[in-house]
Amino acid sequence: MIQPAILEKLATLPEALQTEVLHYIEFLSARYTDTNRETETSVKKRQAGLLEGKIWMADDFDEPLEDLKDYR
Repeated sequence: MIQPAILEKLATLPEALQTEVLHYIEFLSARYTDTNRETETSVKKRQAGLLEGKIWMADDFDEPLEDLKDYR
């Protein structure tokens, strides 16, 4: 449904502008395929537990900070 509208408007443009439209379509097409190719190959599955034992949290993590007691 959108292609006939595009073709209709394209036919009203001078040939020089039609060439620019063609170049823009080629640009978008190349950009779209490059983006898809990058995301397909660069997406890695995450593995649970890779950092197990490397991160710790203090027992008093949720306790109010002494530095902020004046603001309570």
